[in-house]
Parts: sequence; C-alpha cells; structure tokens
Amino acid sequence: MSEEPETNPTPPTPATQPPGPKQVTIDMPKDVPIVYSNVALISHTPVEMVLDFAQILPRTPRGTVQARVIMTPMHAKMLQLALTQNIQNYEKQFGPIRIPSQSSPLVDNFFRFPNDGGKSQE
Repeated sequence: MSEEPETNPTPPTPATQPPGPKQVTIDMPKDVPIVYSNVALISHTPVEMVLDFAQILPRTPRGTVQARVIMTPMHAKMLQLALTQNIQNYEKQFGPIRIPSQSSPLVDNFFRFPNDGGKSQE
C-alpha cells in the first residue's frame, strides 16, 4: 500500500499558525518636549545603558543635558542596529555623511572655542 501526499491539506487554525509580527501602536502626545542635541554622553552599568543628550552652543565652554534615556543593553544594541540601517538609508538618499579626521578628538573638530587669552566671551 502506498501513501500519497494529501492534496487538500487543512488550513492551519489560529492555534496552530506560526506567530506573526504583532502590531504595536505608539501614541505621540502633542506636548512631548522636543530637544536638540549635538552631544551624547554614554555610560553603563552591568544592566543599564545611560544616554545623556546634551547641547553645547557656539563659543560656550559649557553644555547642558537636555534629555536622559536609560535602556537595557539589549535595547541599546537594537537601537544601534536601527541607527545603522537608517544611516545607510539616509546616505543612499542624500550621499555620504562626512566626518572630520579621526586623528584628533571629535570634540576638537566640533566645539572650537575662541582663543581669547583665558578671558570668557559673554
């Protein structure tokens, strides 16, 4: 006796269907604060990644933290992957993002302070 494959398999029921991606809705409140940051300070503990987003204005030697985000290392890694993908998409659309020479610290390239002989300019 030969076994023939079933020609009309029964469709999977919801209980036997493989789980698919779930839809998640994110609400954006109208009054959510919007901040500009041109500096990110990153630190960590064994269980958390801490990202402080700060702002330094031209000709000022001090900055101010505008927002702090704390996440798990796994979520930080997922953020890194999402940023990498989005930067690649951006560069496909607008061209490469140019970064100053890595031979000197990045902060020296972005935040040059006027040489005023030690006097503060306000």
